[in-house]
Amino acid sequence: MHTFSIARTADNRPLDIIGNRANRHGLIAGATGTGKTVTLRRMAEAFSAGGVPVFLVDVKGDLSGLMQAGQGSGKVGERMAQFGLPEHWLQGFPVRFWDVFGEAGIPLRVTISAMGPMLLARLMKLNDTQEGLLNIVFRVADDNGWHLIDLKDLRGLLKHVSDHAAEYRSRYGNVSPASVGAIQRQLLALENEGADVLFGEPDLNLSDWLQTEGERGVINILSGARLMQSPRMYSAFLLWMLAELFQNLPEVGDPDKPKFVMFFDEAHLLFDNAAAALLEQVEQVVRLIRSKGVGVYFVTQNPLDLPDSVLGQLGNRVQHALRAFTPRDQKAVKAAADTFRSNPNIKVAEVISELAVGEALVSFLDEKGMPEPVERAYVLPPQSDLSPLSAEVCRAQFEGDILYRHYKDAVDNFSAFEALEQLAQQQAEAAAQAQAAAEQAKQQQAAAKDGGSGDGLVGGFLNGLFGNRKKANQGLADNLAHTIGKNINTQVTNSIGRAISRSILGAISGKKK
Repeated sequence: MHTFSIARTADNRPLDIIGNRANRHGLIAGATGTGKTVTLRRMAEAFSAGGVPVFLVDVKGDLSGLMQAGQGSGKVGERMAQFGLPEHWLQGFPVRFWDVFGEAGIPLRVTISAMGPMLLARLMKLNDTQEGLLNIVFRVADDNGWHLIDLKDLRGLLKHVSDHAAEYRSRYGNVSPASVGAIQRQLLALENEGADVLFGEPDLNLSDWLQTEGERGVINILSGARLMQSPRMYSAFLLWMLAELFQNLPEVGDPDKPKFVMFFDEAHLLFDNAAAALLEQVEQVVRLIRSKGVGVYFVTQNPLDLPDSVLGQLGNRVQHALRAFTPRDQKAVKAAADTFRSNPNIKVAEVISELAVGEALVSFLDEKGMPEPVERAYVLPPQSDLSPLSAEVCRAQFEGDILYRHYKDAVDNFSAFEALEQLAQQQAEAAAQAQAAAEQAKQQQAAAKDGGSGDGLVGGFLNGLFGNRKKANQGLADNLAHTIGKNINTQVTNSIGRAISRSILGAISGKKK
């Protein structure tokens, strides 16, 4: 049976996460400066050492040292001596750096089509009416086989729908000019926040995050220092990734150890100001994704930051100190205490405020899937270096990564923008051909009048007028069909499947609570 060593009690009794219960999710909570980041690091190390790939966000830029062995001095040395840990406890781990902006890691991109209208609406703070229009835009793209890759595709298709509002209104619903304008302004705001680099190709293949090196899982570190300046972009990306994993991974039940573990730091950002429909979808995905062998661990200051329906699904818990200075703090302390299985030797509500840095209340699931009684314990010292690496060392690491060559440069593939340009060009050519046919008809009509040739010239005139137009229109249709059929990406042609599986809403379509 796989176990992952996380903490020990004062009498050196191990508190481990059981392998086939690690996919039952978890929570790391506590006030600022109480040791949450060190606990996150220790958990990531334990999972990696057990052969489990890991994803985490480096919010403060201090986790790059995971790739180098730590130093047995200071507090780390004291804790090693306290628990009799050997010198070879200290080691580095396989790490892969990622960055949405391509500055501190391998560039990371997502297509507009994959993100879907629900998460984009959250990203742009759209109201229900504006989100409805965005759904129309995506439906038009799906029905025409137009792939939405980047922001220029979305902007171009939005303009197209607005220009043909009367045509689409009868099929999809009202197209409001005010909503079009609101979405266009939000797209501009997204570009100013740097979202234009998030959307594009080559887009992330999630299998690249499920890698191992030897017997250890790769720790995927997403640079969050700049990303956190746009909390909506951060939360939308994490929710997209969660839904993509749910959609694409097979059902495995409770494996001996998880297939993948994700740490969502600043977890409250996922739920702040989220629409009720989105919250419902997120809660269901969190509930159901554990059967895919994926463990999700939320990291936050206050347990009350999470909805009760999500909090109730987190079986493995590490609670660092909370300060009860305000009524809300006192409520949080009580809420945290109430979520633990009681231990007659520990008054949880009192102890939470007394915990030292690196000390925590710990309760993991037992072999039967039941929470163990809460224990007061110390988180084991990190095995890796607590000091962050220099920017030069990190750059050398990710630029030397085999995946860097694939993701380094953005590729502007044929998509909705190019398809709309071709459509406009074809329409212009059709208009020109129709104009030429009309001019030719005029000339034939004038010749018929001058020559007075009667039925023969009239017949020639009519044939020229209608025959030429028919040929022009048929040639246009053939040419347009051939061009679009030749150029559209194979991913575009699978638009029906994309519409069904897109993002969170598609990921759990038809599922029940």
